Amino acid sequence: MVVTRFAPSPTGYLHLGHAFSAFFAWDMARRSGGRFLLRIEDIDPQRSRPEFVDAIYEDLAWIGLRWTTPVRRQSTHLPDYIAALAVLADADLLYPCFCTRKDIAEEIARAGIAPHGPDGPIYPGICRGLDAAERGALIKSGHSYALRLDIDKAADRAGPLDFTDYDLGRVDVDPTLVGDIVLARKDVSTSYHLSVSVDDALQRITHVTRGEDLLPATHVHRLLQALLGLPQPEYHHHHLLSDDEGRRLAKRDGAMTLRALRTDGQSPAEVRALIGFNS
Repeated sequence: MVVTRFAPSPTGYLHLGHAFSAFFAWDMARRSGGRFLLRIEDIDPQRSRPEFVDAIYEDLAWIGLRWTTPVRRQSTHLPDYIAALAVLADADLLYPCFCTRKDIAEEIARAGIAPHGPDGPIYPGICRGLDAAERGALIKSGHSYALRLDIDKAADRAGPLDFTDYDLGRVDVDPTLVGDIVLARKDVSTSYHLSVSVDDALQRITHVTRGEDLLPATHVHRLLQALLGLPQPEYHHHHLLSDDEGRRLAKRDGAMTLRALRTDGQSPAEVRALIGFNS
């Protein structure tokens, strides 16, 4: 059975781009007689707000979407992510990083050049070489830290990997795209990459549908799946909706939120037509 999901973060109101992504996943499940799930990715305690969670339910229902319950809230499943971190730690694939953003920027400036990933300069590995005594002393002294994945060790452990995309076909995984990614912080026991990989497995997602901007993240998730012994879904990275000037729709585009469109008198059918789902 095909199982898809839509997984928004409750950090703002849903816009047309979200609606397109949700309908894309729903339509794939509908056409195959499968299931469409909703997941709330609320691991960021600073930006996630209860009113945005309520708005997600309300807006999706208003445009005509229905999902299989229960809804998974990431904030209530932190033990699942902590257990995954323990597996990676036991395999000696994690290390604590004590760098601030300023530290990283200064190191990159000193180096003169730094490899770039999809989100900017790749972490230069400042803390990767610290020995156990240095790490222990810094942790004992109360330094804030993040847990990073040693990407070279992880790639060696996993070996060659690939994933299947609906449009691209077979794609070879390149673990170096994002470098030593953060998988958890001292005060937040998971990250987007870790929680998504774990959740997709626990919810038995067979087909991950999401925007083409997240294609680099799929390389990370496929690596984590291999390291954690998780099943491998298929992927469909769809195009992104943009405004009249070709700019990607984002949460800052308040006029394009579903809530604003409803207030302006748009009907659910008109909104569905705007994103190309008329049925």
